[in-house]
Amino acid sequence: MREIPRYDSVQVGDTLPPLCLAPVDRSTLALYGGASGDHNPIHIDLDFARRAGMPDVFAHGMLSAAYLGRLLTGWAPQAALRSVALRFTGITHLGNAPLCTGKVIEKFEAGGERRVRLAIRCANQYGQDKLLGTAIVALP
Repeated sequence: MREIPRYDSVQVGDTLPPLCLAPVDRSTLALYGGASGDHNPIHIDLDFARRAGMPDVFAHGMLSAAYLGRLLTGWAPQAALRSVALRFTGITHLGNAPLCTGKVIEKFEAGGERRVRLAIRCANQYGQDKLLGTAIVALP
């Protein structure tokens, strides 16, 4: 069982353990589409993607968002999450291996809780950003 981070032991500048994922392939997209109910053909139909001007299908943006959710809940319990704000910055192509990272950028108190603000990022193996955002987590 993982140890829940404690407010007093977390410092601005601390990093979360990174989440390194396998390269996205067609199976990943099919499984995510089935699980999420997002069957947009741009993510699963090569002919459709090419007609739309893309060289191939590409990952759902929300798949990368889900990976960031895994990063956060791997660090602190889901019940501790207070907010997550994301901005999509790039397309995750087939063969991209997502790497999710986070860093404590602020400690503060709000609503009677001790909280941290995290900068979170999902990039590929080349360091190209796919999602950037922030999360607020309450810590004991």
